[in-house]
Amino acid sequence: MDLQLAQFLQFLFSGVTVGATYALAALGFTLIYNASHVINFAQGEFIMLGGMLSVFFSQAGLPMPLALGLAIAVPALVGMALEKLAIEPVMGAETVTLIIITIGASLVIRGLVQVWLGKGTFSLPAFSGEKPILVLGATLMPQSLWVLGVSALVVLALGYFFKYTLYGKAMLATSYNRGAAQLVGIHTGGVLLVSFALSAAVGALGGILLTPITLTSYDTGILLGLKGFVAAVVGGLGNGLGAVLGGLLVGVMEAMGAGYISSAYKDAIPFVLILLILFFLPRGILGGKSTDRV
Repeated sequence: MDLQLAQFLQFLFSGVTVGATYALAALGFTLIYNASHVINFAQGEFIMLGGMLSVFFSQAGLPMPLALGLAIAVPALVGMALEKLAIEPVMGAETVTLIIITIGASLVIRGLVQVWLGKGTFSLPAFSGEKPILVLGATLMPQSLWVLGVSALVVLALGYFFKYTLYGKAMLATSYNRGAAQLVGIHTGGVLLVSFALSAAVGALGGILLTPITLTSYDTGILLGLKGFVAAVVGGLGNGLGAVLGGLLVGVMEAMGAGYISSAYKDAIPFVLILLILFFLPRGILGGKSTDRV
């Protein structure tokens, strides 16, 4: 019985840790979707950029805090460039067109990183060492606590941003009705630019936190981005709390499936989950936004 409990907890710790990263990816999708109803399939590349750039800057000899700060700032700038150069010129186009543009941007970013940093696999040292913490027979790595703690702080900070700051309220107003927001003087173009920057920064942070656990390479963003999208849809696309719950649920289901069924099906489990959720709850667990684009 104790062995079964330890095994269950081990799978749970693993699932919650990676699920927190999926939650950050899902929040990135939610930020952009709320501001523009654009589904940004380049989100996974922001996660990859965070991990790869943190390794690059730390290996270049920069102090770790500065290296990590730059690994968040640079993807945020890339996100702003994506919005200005690729999304803004065609704003108002069909949804499918915008999705194809973000997929194209994803391929470009991945290709550039592959040429610049190569196809190798890289890692970062754990932030607080490698000594595991024993919990009822299961082991919890200190880096997992960093992932969970920082993810929780990001969620709280975003909640504060949207509830108490002028720009956050402007983003909420734009998400509810873009036309009405423009009529009351909100610069919706600026709101969209900030949403892309925030989305990229949050994704990059997730990549940095996960790299000491799972390693990183130029192509890690593909599956992480797709699973983040699954998490956003499972929770209810456009719902911030739903994105967090969806990410944790996808992570735990993935870990449990890999542990109790087979690791061969690990990457398929999130996509089976999204099919079941969409069949029974088409708007996700907490219900996504259904407002029309203006």
